[in-house]
Amino acid sequence: MRNTARWAATLGITATAVCGPLTGAALAAPATVPSNAPTTLYAPSALVLTLGHGESAATATPHRAVTLTCAPTASGTHPAVAPACAELRTADGDFDALTVRGGVACTKEYEPVVVTVDGVWRGQRVSYERTFANECVKSTYGSGVFTF
Repeated sequence: MRNTARWAATLGITATAVCGPLTGAALAAPATVPSNAPTTLYAPSALVLTLGHGESAATATPHRAVTLTCAPTASGTHPAVAPACAELRTADGDFDALTVRGGVACTKEYEPVVVTVDGVWRGQRVSYERTFANECVKSTYGSGVFTF
């Protein structure tokens, strides 16, 4: 009989300890957020970059495609995700504003490649196309965005 009373007391104390805090949480009022509180929302930045051989996207032979997501975190199949996102943030998403790296010697052979970018940058729709004389010239634009 003593063991039964001891088990009943232990079970009662354990149930109170485990379930007690849960009953108070169910009765708590929802917290209110002040109207002037800063929001933690972000504008999405997710892009698909493609590379094709040819003079325009309409006539190019597809070669590669990568994804690049810069918000909320840097990710994707792009081989240099973090540098590409940092470079696009610096250029404020303007692909024409990417700087040309100096000190790179490219041949003058004409084997056109076309790069397209489609997606969203900081919540705004992006559609970009640019034809480069060859892959070497393409790789000189920026430090990481077009290196895929």
